[in-house]
Amino acid sequence: MCIVIDENDNRIGADSKKTCHLMSNISSGLLHRAFSVFLFDSQNRLLLQQRASEKITFPDMWTNTCCSHPLNTPSELVEENQLGVRTAAQRKLEHELGIPPEQVPLEKFKYLTRIHYVAPSDGQWGEHEIDYILFMKADVTLSLNPNEIRDIKYVTPEELQEMFKDPSIPMTPWFKLICNTFLFKWWKQLETIETVETDNNIHRLGF
Repeated sequence: MCIVIDENDNRIGADSKKTCHLMSNISSGLLHRAFSVFLFDSQNRLLLQQRASEKITFPDMWTNTCCSHPLNTPSELVEENQLGVRTAAQRKLEHELGIPPEQVPLEKFKYLTRIHYVAPSDGQWGEHEIDYILFMKADVTLSLNPNEIRDIKYVTPEELQEMFKDPSIPMTPWFKLICNTFLFKWWKQLETIETVETDNNIHRLGF
């Protein structure tokens, strides 16, 4: 079950993943909590994934390392120090990319800010999320889950900008929003990202 929230990220309930991603419910204001992980290697390259063709929302699109939802479970509901979101991120990095949890310890996730966005995928499905942005720098071992991921690649800032210029390369809407606002600024600060002050605002993007 996804965590249903209000526009200030206060938990107000829970509902199924299907219910939360139906555009008919999104149009009525249904909003849930999510996270986006940006994982960089020791060469400061960002790990991208191409979503599997079987994904209901945004299939075959390129996006950041991992994007998913904390669940309505005790360990992923903890809001202090974003512990629930961090726990969910660690779980999904293992599920989608096969990254062992010990390679991505909870305390090493750098929480930067939250974004609130809405994005239809097709006539039936879409996203309406408050998305926690998490950075991590680590060299990891990968074992891809083919039900989740079609392909991966590590990119430099210049290579990512070239990808955005190519109309044949589809990108997820939340990834575009983050790239157009925050990503490249933070990427330049990657060596000192731990010292970047956490932004507790919720940034409304794409409305």
